[in-house]
Amino acid sequence: MGEILGIAAALLSSVLGGTSVAATRYVVDSIDPLALGAFRFGIGFLFLLPVSLLSGGRWPRRIDWAGVAALGALFFGLFPVLFNASLIYTTSARGALALSTLPLLTMLTAALLGIERLTTRKFTGVLVATLGVAAALLTDISSAPANAWRGDLLMVAAAMCMAFYNVWSRPFIARASPITFVSMGMGVGAVILITISLLRDSFEPVPLLSLPYWSAIIFLGLFGAAITFFLWTFALAHTTPTRVAISITVNPIAASLVGMLILDEPFTFNIIIGLAAVCLGIGLATTGTRSKGKVL
Repeated sequence: MGEILGIAAALLSSVLGGTSVAATRYVVDSIDPLALGAFRFGIGFLFLLPVSLLSGGRWPRRIDWAGVAALGALFFGLFPVLFNASLIYTTSARGALALSTLPLLTMLTAALLGIERLTTRKFTGVLVATLGVAAALLTDISSAPANAWRGDLLMVAAAMCMAFYNVWSRPFIARASPITFVSMGMGVGAVILITISLLRDSFEPVPLLSLPYWSAIIFLGLFGAAITFFLWTFALAHTTPTRVAISITVNPIAASLVGMLILDEPFTFNIIIGLAAVCLGIGLATTGTRSKGKVL
């Protein structure tokens, strides 16, 4: 039952993540990527901190503080900068497709580090889901912006940060609780981003932002940061890194739908076909016998 809850949390996190891609795409041309990340995770931390204090959950032990801080800097510091910067160059759907390399990257990273055994069923499921995403976004790829490849590379680099976080964070989560772990890590990332933004004057255009942009920023802080990453961390505490990571293939579908609604990006029948393949791939990778490799 715990693993089913973990997979469900990962899927919901990825749906929210897809909407966050589109929301970021909407606002990123009007604010520096560093400042946007500072707002997103600053708001998320301010929401999570009192919830964490009231929850009574175990906080990371003093011996783990350095590791939690390093993971926070990686996931809530470097990741959002790469993520936000990538969407300056590419569309929300195409950016989400690049992020969907995460299951493959996580699966390979976990296998190389001896954390999770690579199985044929799991590999097939990841491959089917990724091909489903490619089919869903085929039209978007053919009409890509001129410099979209820069955004693709930045998003793949962001996915690599996320892959290492997925694998390295599990022992720290096991010794604390998901909400306190993500709260502390997000706080570290927010402090780093705010500090760099102040040094670079990244907040300078902020007073010129209109209400719709502020609405998108607040959405990113509450739903795209606090709730999304709590669910993701909860999922990592209850199932394997690859089974969590494959849920990210839902992300481009959600990004495409929201991009169609608020950004006038194209929606095609390919998305329906791709969604079916994504569901099949997730089913293959998340069912069957759990691998008996090393589990943290």
